[in-house]
Amino acid sequence: MKAKLNNYRQAPRKVRLVTDLIKGKSVDAAMVELAHLPKRAADPVAKLLASAVANSGGKAEDLFIKTITVDQGTIIKRSMPRAHGRAFPIHKHTSHVSLELGSRESSKPKVQSSKVKS
Repeated sequence: MKAKLNNYRQAPRKVRLVTDLIKGKSVDAAMVELAHLPKRAADPVAKLLASAVANSGGKAEDLFIKTITVDQGTIIKRSMPRAHGRAFPIHKHTSHVSLELGSRESSKPKVQSSKVKS
């Protein structure tokens, strides 16, 4: 019930704004929230969530987001030409997003069988 998105070309700080909103929520509630969120990272995170649900093979109603972490990926280094022949560095940040789903117990009460001695 895991899925991972590697080298997503957006800074981890910006992606964490999206992932912190859906942490601990049910899959259905998270998908609705991601569909209406006006952030660029919402679509890739929704796709990652759909991939994790497909990996689990279970029903989406019984699943919730157990953990979701955003780590720093590789930094792509570029340079910008400036005055007098100088070059200034530009760092393009990437993110690694990992997601783990958990299953909730159904709301049906468990029936315990009791042994009666005769």
